[in-house]
Amino acid sequence: MFRILVVDDDKNTRFFIREALELENYMVFCAEDGLEALSIFETEFIDLVIVDIMMPKLDGYAFTEQLRQAKQNVLILMISAKQLPEDRKKGFRLGIDDFMSKPLDGEELLLHVKALLQRSRMVVDKTIVIGSVVLDYDAFTVTGHGMVQELPQKEFMLLYKLLSYPGKIFTKIQLMDEIWGMECDTGWETITVHVGRLRKRFEGWEEFQIENVRGLGYKAVKNV
Repeated sequence: MFRILVVDDDKNTRFFIREALELENYMVFCAEDGLEALSIFETEFIDLVIVDIMMPKLDGYAFTEQLRQAKQNVLILMISAKQLPEDRKKGFRLGIDDFMSKPLDGEELLLHVKALLQRSRMVVDKTIVIGSVVLDYDAFTVTGHGMVQELPQKEFMLLYKLLSYPGKIFTKIQLMDEIWGMECDTGWETITVHVGRLRKRFEGWEEFQIENVRGLGYKAVKNV
């Protein structure tokens, strides 16, 4: 069961988020500010934090900064009534993984949470082996055919995602949400561009292919 920490000084918001998450069988912890949230990390393992920006004692920015300075790799979804691009950019610079604007929509919140947790599961094993080809998530490298290729992060994550579920069809929307994030301003055409680069990079490699599924999206095929 995934363990989620909700950090917000507004009790109605905490109740709303907690109820939505518990209905989906997540284990939920709550804190009223960043200081209380940090104390929870001393006794509990947390998979994901949902944190507001504006809070007393320790706000969401300072809380995020302290977690990252402490080398905590927990997923962080920041929420706020602040909607200016600079507010989001500051959060991402400090190390958040996703951002949502208030007022929150329960269904959309759950989609964000699910996408973040799915991304985290991609790195549990850290490697994918296909015949003599090895994908190493820690190094963003693909080793095979007598060479080691270090890929750009998004390019590697796209390939890793597809090869983690061979034969499964992913829509462009799914791939954008899970790899680029739902708040990303990049258009869907970036998926086409990245798939094109991957195909060119691994042209002639018989171990796997990335196939178009007309009208739906893409899937990876393993041949060994």
